[in-house]
Amino acid sequence: MGTYLAYDYPLLGAFWTMLWLFLWILWFILLFRIIVDIFRDDDMGGWGKAGWLAFVILLPFLGVLVYVIARGKSMGGRELRHARAQQKAFDDYVRETASGGGAGGGAGRSHADELARLSELRTRGDITEEEFRRAKALVLGDDAPSGSASTTAADTGGASRS
Repeated sequence: MGTYLAYDYPLLGAFWTMLWLFLWILWFILLFRIIVDIFRDDDMGGWGKAGWLAFVILLPFLGVLVYVIARGKSMGGRELRHARAQQKAFDDYVRETASGGGAGGGAGRSHADELARLSELRTRGDITEEEFRRAKALVLGDDAPSGSASTTAADTGGASRS
């Protein structure tokens, strides 16, 4: 007979189905978090990572249970360090972008930063003493030498000599 009544699939059956579906999704989330944690751990060597990964993939229920028991306490610490590092990188990026210095050039650099960079270029031998003096005069706002000689290695990004 093709008639189905409401009591063929009671409310409790729908509850159990939803519970199992939720637990199945939760299981996959835990499995992927553990796999990410295996790769994120800097203290563990390559063979240790390979062993844990094989254990978790080949015997997933047992592997996840053993991993959470053995290394579950340190998982939170690694997650926290990763979150703090991401936040610090984002804060540094925002600070650098807001100050006007970014990948686009040295618009946000201070005179001291520019002079330190020029000194480093001179120490490495990328620019000559004369180029250093001209670039220093440009940074400090003194009168730059006129003519084509005013182009320095600081203006061209410190290209090395060959």
